[in-house]
Amino acid sequence: MAVRGDAVQPVPVTPARPVTTTTSLPPAPCVAGARTEWTRTGFVGPEESPAPLTWGQRALWIAIERHGPGYVMISLRRTLSVPRRASADPADVLRAVGAWIGRHSSLRTRLRLIDGQRCQVVADRGELPVLLVHADPGSEPATGSDAGHHDGAALARTVAEQVADHQFDHALEWPQRVALVLFSGQVRQVVVVFSHTTVDFQAAEMALRDLRLLLLRGTLATPAGLQSADIARREQDVDQRRRAERSVAHWVDSFGRLPADTLPRLGPPLTPRWVRAVLTSPAADTAIRLVADRHRVTSSTVLLAATAIVCANWSGNDVVGIHTMANNRAMAGYRDAIAKLNQLGLVVVDLADRPDFADLLPRVWRAALDAYRHAYYDPIRIREAFQAAGYPYAVGVSPHLYLNDIRLSTDVDLFGRATGEAEVRAALAHSSFERTHGLDTFTWRTRIEIVDRPGAVGLALTADTAHLPPDAIERFLRDLERLLVEAAFGNVPWPWR
Repeated sequence: MAVRGDAVQPVPVTPARPVTTTTSLPPAPCVAGARTEWTRTGFVGPEESPAPLTWGQRALWIAIERHGPGYVMISLRRTLSVPRRASADPADVLRAVGAWIGRHSSLRTRLRLIDGQRCQVVADRGELPVLLVHADPGSEPATGSDAGHHDGAALARTVAEQVADHQFDHALEWPQRVALVLFSGQVRQVVVVFSHTTVDFQAAEMALRDLRLLLLRGTLATPAGLQSADIARREQDVDQRRRAERSVAHWVDSFGRLPADTLPRLGPPLTPRWVRAVLTSPAADTAIRLVADRHRVTSSTVLLAATAIVCANWSGNDVVGIHTMANNRAMAGYRDAIAKLNQLGLVVVDLADRPDFADLLPRVWRAALDAYRHAYYDPIRIREAFQAAGYPYAVGVSPHLYLNDIRLSTDVDLFGRATGEAEVRAALAHSSFERTHGLDTFTWRTRIEIVDRPGAVGLALTADTAHLPPDAIERFLRDLERLLVEAAFGNVPWPWR
């Protein structure tokens, strides 16, 4: 298999060996309708010297330190069906997993203290614990033309939740957990739970693409992209640090333009203080695409503009601040990096002149572009600059909204969709609203996540009940949904209702 570097050379992979008991492995979790046990797979890769944390890792580590040792990291849960043309034999799948980790140094990196500094320590060899889940063939319906073939996708999702149930020990544990779901002794699903300290959403998808190819081919002839330690070393470059200083100045200037609160306080907080709810809307999904197509902007721009309008309506503020996530992959060599590159950007939307929706879109696009350009920075320098300016940074709860678009399908394709006005408006009746859970602590006063749903978009809002009580959360999301539908079929003037 290929490794990163100028020359493509094969890397030996230590064969996997089953284990029965070991003090370094936790008890195998119980999975309904399945027998579980641990095994290990070995990996070998190039030796590397320790590296600092990347700027993206530092930002996440600040969050860990803010919340204390009880903070449960965001885990990226992924499942991968073993391709029909690939061997489903457990030994072959384990070898592919070992080769995959050997290929990507980010996947064999732990975060450890060296001389009092948190660093990335890359292992040149080791073993990854792998959970084997032997499913009862009757636990899930057979799928496909072969009546004896069990897909195992539903069971894999359940296993992913259980594997992600406890926080990572980043100093001792590898930054991903792997489980194999087997039916009749054959692997049907590979479950991977990544620590977000290692990969962002795009890196997770690219890493899984490599794993799928290794399952199919056994080796890869192309070198891997930049890894987390490579990114960290690049960030020590003088030009990169100058660019980062420009980002710091932009952040300080942008924050100074914001109001004290994006949303007003409406009453006393409830218990739990934060409530999360999801509006699943087929109508909004089509409307977002229609607006983006008509005005030649991205669907994320449409969502930012609509969110700014709803916030302005609810607060009366002329300026709205929206934090959003930038993938930071526009720079040379960064596109295929397996690392946590994404960082927060700050979009400042000025609505003082009461623009209509059509006029607002190019303004938001420029503000978002400005935010993305300045979303690659050293968070330690941001904190120092904010302290010097008298602004809070990474302390308490942010008073401004965070919009995180984590859809995998962010295109504006309308193929196969009913796009007539009557049909889209009728689809509003098929929206569903669900409260999911409550939280006692949270980083954001309000956070909206845009998520994929079958035939729809999910608008997930987590809000401080002092600013958006549970009934107000639904009204806020319904306002956002209706605004998107109105904008799909005509311009929406101020007051945008």
